[in-house]
Amino acid sequence: MYFKKLIPAMVVIATSLLAGNACAFNMPSEFSSLEKYHPSMNTLPSPKGNIKSKILSQYAKWKGTQYRWGGQSRSGIDCSALMQKIFRGSLQMELPRTTGEQIKGGYRITQRDLQPGDLVFFKTSPDDRHVGVYIGQDKFIHASKSQGVTVSELSDSYWQAHYETARRITENV
Repeated sequence: MYFKKLIPAMVVIATSLLAGNACAFNMPSEFSSLEKYHPSMNTLPSPKGNIKSKILSQYAKWKGTQYRWGGQSRSGIDCSALMQKIFRGSLQMELPRTTGEQIKGGYRITQRDLQPGDLVFFKTSPDDRHVGVYIGQDKFIHASKSQGVTVSELSDSYWQAHYETARRITENV
């Protein structure tokens, strides 16, 4: 008798689970960046419009800002913070704070397949990484220790010698 009373409830639960409604929930706002960037995701949501022009617009705001390890402002910024600022300002995308976390996002691509908006990573010493954002035509934006926020050529012998990988974290449009 008791079991017969449970059958309608079990049918509702099973139907909800199969439809996927039982697991739906809204992400709390303090975790909203997790929806936008997670290392296990293949790509992030596609931004609308021209990625290169949006990135260059952000670059213009940061151009010449001196490099400062751990810096996150116009008085000094490091490479991974610059990537955060550029992606937030141009594509409304949140990136992790460190190169060690940024390199885990999206998916790996070859150097010949680079498109504007792809992150390029360099192993500058056994313990240090450097990151920049590719803008096309063999160029990338980064926070250089010697030149501050600048554009460099990927084919430069220094960058080629230290090139590690590239990651696509956005669907390029």
